[in-house]
Amino acid sequence: MPGLWPSNIEMELLRLLVSKGESYGLELVRDSGGTVKRGTVYVTLGRMEEKGLVESRQEEVTPNYIGIPRRQYRATGLGERALNAREFAETSMRGEFA
Repeated sequence: MPGLWPSNIEMELLRLLVSKGESYGLELVRDSGGTVKRGTVYVTLGRMEEKGLVESRQEEVTPNYIGIPRRQYRATGLGERALNAREFAETSMRGEFA
């Protein structure tokens, strides 16, 4: 499928989502250590959702909740496979076979 191969930023987001589980956008920005920028995280996550690499849901809110509910993202099975395939390809290209 054209365009499915994850970009570097998509790879970082997939790594974070696979390792820590469901997260919201600004949490991913913080956890990326500066790799993912605040201005691009939601555009990138939206593109990843269109590709089927991530899924999202709106977080549950309580009656006393103040503010806008956050959107929670998680890697899909396809996202995990794309991450593993790209990491395997990069390792193979460096000649680092397991």
